[in-house]
Amino acid sequence: MRDFLPADKARRERVLAVIRERYRAHGFDEIETPVMEEYSRLHAGIGGDNEKLAYNVLKRGLDADAIRAAADDQAGLTDLGLRYDLTVPLARFYATNRGQLPSVFRSIQIAPVWRAERPQKGRYRQFVQCDIDIIGDASARAEAELAVATLDTLDALGLEGGSIRINDRRVLDWMLDSFGFSAAERPGVLITIDKLDKIGPDGIVAELRERGATPAAVEAFDAFLRRPMTLEYNPFGERQIRKALPEGAPDDIVAHLVGIGEAVAAARGAESPVGDIPLVFDPFLVRGMGYYKGTNFELAHPSVDYSLGGGGRYDGMIGRFLGQDVPAVGFSIGFERIVDLVAERADAAADAVVLVHDRDVPEAELLALKAALVRRGSRVRLEHRTKNLKALLERAAADGYTAFATVGAGRTAEALEVKPLG
Repeated sequence: MRDFLPADKARRERVLAVIRERYRAHGFDEIETPVMEEYSRLHAGIGGDNEKLAYNVLKRGLDADAIRAAADDQAGLTDLGLRYDLTVPLARFYATNRGQLPSVFRSIQIAPVWRAERPQKGRYRQFVQCDIDIIGDASARAEAELAVATLDTLDALGLEGGSIRINDRRVLDWMLDSFGFSAAERPGVLITIDKLDKIGPDGIVAELRERGATPAAVEAFDAFLRRPMTLEYNPFGERQIRKALPEGAPDDIVAHLVGIGEAVAAARGAESPVGDIPLVFDPFLVRGMGYYKGTNFELAHPSVDYSLGGGGRYDGMIGRFLGQDVPAVGFSIGFERIVDLVAERADAAADAVVLVHDRDVPEAELLALKAALVRRGSRVRLEHRTKNLKALLERAAADGYTAFATVGAGRTAEALEVKPLG
């Protein structure tokens, strides 16, 4: 959990403003949910490993005897917890407010979440998530809308060239079943497959054997990973998808993925449905959240070797709160990763002026002068002149100010000589 100095905070808010503006331009509406949810919702078995990282809140009014009596029962000690993501709160929000929402609801949530991570570079216990979700639409259009809005937002932040890796949990399950892995061993197999880009095929096969996975299934999977491959380029579409899978992939799932690509191509202005679509089918993409049951994605950018966001379809989650299934799919931008990549705009702090004044300037004159500049659209800070003027101006520049002027008694806004900082 971190403090942010003024310049850092201003930078973060500028990036957030772009993200909000782009999301809203694509028809999404912002909501807000409480930072805490009921313990039973946060630990319903749908949050994957994140449930283990949840911060739980001790029940109020427990005395020492009650705490000792419930020492082995975490649910008896806590009734609330800090949210570890924004998807579980959204599902509860929709179930609670469904009657006041449109049949297809497009939401924005931009807010902090908390996880009891082990502190290390790039992993924070409090961090901001930027989510967009579509609830009530089971068609490929929903995934395409999320992909287009996300790529457009990346472009608006100056991070052109992004792409989205896409898969479908159903086709991944089908593939593992075709190799011969049992349903019981599949969760462990998925954990191993998720490491493919880090440890390669040899490492995957070795780890599966160490796990005691079905030997024949491991052999079939190993043969598939080492099958002869051509170097021909296939843009995202049916050919790319089918060449990446064993023969006999379910037609309905392939058609759903192809439909996403065609819609994204049209929205991005590709000349044809098989044009330069910024989507890549990855049959081994595994998103760790337990609630993903269909399409899932990861956001990539050529400047870094890690993902900048991700998401997927979680049709079954809302039904846990509502009593009936509702289709839902979401995409989350990794704000903490993206904010460090966004180049500072030259005009980010335009017309930010420091007025360095002598101590004998009357306060009324200073505030009148400041107000006159503010009315013109400037951001203004008042500073007493110090012996070390250079240090004062360097600090102002670090805080995002771009100009300064010295002020003596009787000076008017028209008579100010504004000079650039730096």
